[in-house]
Amino acid sequence: MSHGLNLAQQEAVNYMHGPCLVLAGAGSGKTRVITHKIGRLIQAGMEPQRIAAITFTNKAAAEMRERAKDLIGRDARKVVVCTFHALGVRMMREDGAVLGLKRAFSILDSDDVTKILKDAGGTTDTATARIWQWTISKWKNMGLTARQAAAAAVDDNERITAEVMGHYEERLQAYQSVDFDDLIGMPLKLLHDFPEVRAKWQAALGHILVDEYQDTNATQYEVLKALAGDRARFTAVGDDDQSIYGWRGATLDNLKKLPIDYPTLKVIKLEQNYRSTSAILRAANNVIGPNPKLFPKTLFSELGEGEPVRIVDADTELHEAERAVARIVSLRAGDATTQGTQYKEFRDFAILYRANHQARIFEQALRRAQIPYKVSGGQSFFDRAEIKDLCGWFRLWVNNDDDPAFLRAITTPKRGIGHTTLASLGTFASQYKLSLFAALFSPSLPSVIPKRTLEGVHEFGRYINDLEYRARRTMGAEDSRTFMLDWLKEIDYERHLYEGEDSEAAAATRWNNVLEFVDWMSQRAGGSLADASGANDNDETERKSLLEVAQTISLLSTISEREQDQNVVTLSTLHASKGLEWPHVLLIGVTEGLLPFKLDDDNGRQKVVSDETTQRLQEERRLMYVGITRAQRSLAVSWTKKRKQGRDMVPCLPSRFIAEMGLDKATTKEDPREKLKALRAEFARKAQDSAAAKAAAAAAP
Repeated sequence: MSHGLNLAQQEAVNYMHGPCLVLAGAGSGKTRVITHKIGRLIQAGMEPQRIAAITFTNKAAAEMRERAKDLIGRDARKVVVCTFHALGVRMMREDGAVLGLKRAFSILDSDDVTKILKDAGGTTDTATARIWQWTISKWKNMGLTARQAAAAAVDDNERITAEVMGHYEERLQAYQSVDFDDLIGMPLKLLHDFPEVRAKWQAALGHILVDEYQDTNATQYEVLKALAGDRARFTAVGDDDQSIYGWRGATLDNLKKLPIDYPTLKVIKLEQNYRSTSAILRAANNVIGPNPKLFPKTLFSELGEGEPVRIVDADTELHEAERAVARIVSLRAGDATTQGTQYKEFRDFAILYRANHQARIFEQALRRAQIPYKVSGGQSFFDRAEIKDLCGWFRLWVNNDDDPAFLRAITTPKRGIGHTTLASLGTFASQYKLSLFAALFSPSLPSVIPKRTLEGVHEFGRYINDLEYRARRTMGAEDSRTFMLDWLKEIDYERHLYEGEDSEAAAATRWNNVLEFVDWMSQRAGGSLADASGANDNDETERKSLLEVAQTISLLSTISEREQDQNVVTLSTLHASKGLEWPHVLLIGVTEGLLPFKLDDDNGRQKVVSDETTQRLQEERRLMYVGITRAQRSLAVSWTKKRKQGRDMVPCLPSRFIAEMGLDKATTKEDPREKLKALRAEFARKAQDSAAAKAAAAAAP
């Protein structure tokens, strides 16, 4: 089972008789080690069903299951490969009765929890309920009950939250339900309070492997200790340099505790990186260098020096997005500076950023360039409810037979047409094999819908036809913008948003999203407005009708509905990118205040250095390290001299992490605008050559 492994990996795979910590640097083959160790344990005589490999996401568990199956064969199906939470469900289904829990208990989602907390706390305010939810989740991850939280409360807010937590726990028990955090906390209670249950599970699990160990919280560590028992046959695989989830309870204390709680702990370091070039790894090692080390290590690569890391400065975020698109186009074109790179598919590129809101401008720039993409680790601007509402109307203009679009449009905003009417309309449409829209105008419809309601649905149908007629004749940017603003006023969409939100600030944000979308749609119609990507070419773009633009939106929206392995550029937060890799990575928005995130006060002064700010800076540095080590062949790091804050443009400074990368003089400072001009000229020349060839072919006898 050691074939193809380096010496450190072999040592990790073959050590089976006690506690083992495998410090797996980025790209060092940790999943390979885990799957090979599963095979080695089976080879040594352990029954597959007594091996548990615990991961943090269902996706990671599925990948590990597949890789184990490829390596081991049929026996891999018996290995317990799951998340901490899935293991918790299994334990509670089998043994939760001792806690008064039925086998068929319900697992609540976040929205369910919010509703129950509103009831438990006697409030209708969603924002307050979500604050309680976050605090209660934090306490549960620390292993605290409501009574313990009340005893430790430091102010009135915490005392109130602890009281609400008590009422919340009573309701969960009455509803025979658990929340996500209970899937860790309740198994721990089973193991601690019921010796017979603990003995059963310790006997059932002969060896436990924990992936991404640095992401465990305090409760998960206690579950591991209780399951491992005195024999302590476990393998923890992790990397202290990639601990980036402190905000959700993950703690490096779990790494610090291991050698204390287990004095015979075997520590093995995996330092050979199989992912990135030496130039990229050198930048990563330099960035993480200032952080204190629990277990010092230095990554190295045998993939060669590779291209130098590139620093790109931009005037604004719009300019930065334009440059990112130019870089993607340039690398795909394979010009001289890319040394004929073989990685030219869209799936080979990723744009990574610190915060979700940064994605929107890059989405717009990619759409303008007709580059397909997907948004990972955050909600796409075009997946927000308010944008989907408007797209529902557009889809109905383009295709009257689009039933989901019909239902969205007729109910958003509400227009006095209730569920009973829509149910009757749906039954009628199914009976006569019509779309909902076509059913509106059937002569037989009055037989199933009362006269007082019929006029309302007929009016909606006529309004859609009128909008479609007008959109077909609305040409260019300015007219399209006027049309859409008038239409939004006609349906009173702004009031709909404000009535649907608890806070005016949230409603205002959603309305601003709508206005930005209107601008974006208008720009696609052509004319004089500046292009959405930030480019403001002198050439006036071709004017289109608003209906033509709506058709394009319908086509583009299908990109996000394709299968996982789609050939698209990835847009992702840094947090969501961990565990993934791409040949080409563009790390954007690397400015002070974004990465690292807000370490100064509102006046721009550095906060007083405290343990908290020091720890936050160290985690932000680890986040930068994660971003750098996602890159296999090329890495570009960009920052902006100004960025938009509210309605103002504020000056920015490059992140301290750029200097910490320690890039030497060989590093290239790139100006993609020059490349883009050259590429445009090249594409224009090819188009002329193609046209000339077609003309010559047509003229030939």
